Amino acid sequence: MKTKLEDTGLEDQPNFDILPRISAERLSTVTSQQQQIPTEFNKVLVIGLGQLGLPVAKYVREIGYDAYGYDISPTAMNIAERASIKKAINFREFDVYILCVSTHKPGDLFSPQIDGLLSVVEKLSFEAKNGALLSIESTIPKGTSKKVFEMLHHRLHVVHAPHRWYAAEEKEHGINQPRVIGGVCDCCLIGGMQFYGGATYRYPSDNNNNNNNNNNNNNNNKMSLGIPMHPVTEIEIAEVTKVIENAHRYLQIAFAEELYLYCQANNINFPELRDALNTKWNVNILEPREGVGGHCLPKDTKMFLQSSKSVRSKIILAATEVDKDYRIYRQTRAQTDLGI
Repeated sequence: MKTKLEDTGLEDQPNFDILPRISAERLSTVTSQQQQIPTEFNKVLVIGLGQLGLPVAKYVREIGYDAYGYDISPTAMNIAERASIKKAINFREFDVYILCVSTHKPGDLFSPQIDGLLSVVEKLSFEAKNGALLSIESTIPKGTSKKVFEMLHHRLHVVHAPHRWYAAEEKEHGINQPRVIGGVCDCCLIGGMQFYGGATYRYPSDNNNNNNNNNNNNNNNKMSLGIPMHPVTEIEIAEVTKVIENAHRYLQIAFAEELYLYCQANNINFPELRDALNTKWNVNILEPREGVGGHCLPKDTKMFLQSSKSVRSKIILAATEVDKDYRIYRQTRAQTDLGI
């Protein structure tokens, strides 16, 4: 039997301007759901403290939230504790859960799999408190968020806010940069926007006196992560956004690889050609370098290819073949240079 979301007592009126793309009909539904949205978030648990999760936990703590972390790796947990992230003993009594769990197969970084993420959700289904916010920042296949919502018996607000984070340029492209967010239900999206920082929420007038100690400058705005968020009407749009972003990057690199091979076959100076092409305002040819690198681009591109059973992307399939050809060329060239 499905459990209804608990009334968490929203006392102040959210600013619905944060949802410019939500239809008027759906906004009328939100009005009847607003009492289900938490008025304030204080205690936050980041689950998965790897390359993505640890910076997220640090950022959450720096903003002023009571930040906790959890990871099955003792090493990852120790590193987080040294960064003043408190260790969660269980998943109870948190206002927000942020999932930053890896979504690749164990031992195969290039193949998508969400078994680990779903095992965490199973634990949350027993321990998480009613009405809490669950944000999935991990890259996930289309349809995962609604499956998670069902596993949680509709007890939590579920949003997907896919991460955008680049370790080599963390200052410019770190945690706080424009992000996409979608919610399973409208009330989920409102709660997610409240937490991430897409709107201003003020304390109810009845509580002003109780909050004077925390608002000495008469600023009664509630705390949020302060991240500029782009809300979408359907959570599936948020889910495919991340994988398509990386598939698009894969295509850009593959085109540069193919152009390089073209230049080699036709005795054309690739660097000079690239510089000439990039003088045009809407052209940006990348450097092929070692080929499509890392594990996110190959994994997420596979996830995109698997997201549709009826239509297969011919151009992306061709791009994967180009990357293989380019790598073979580089390997052969290196062996020739070494006289092997």
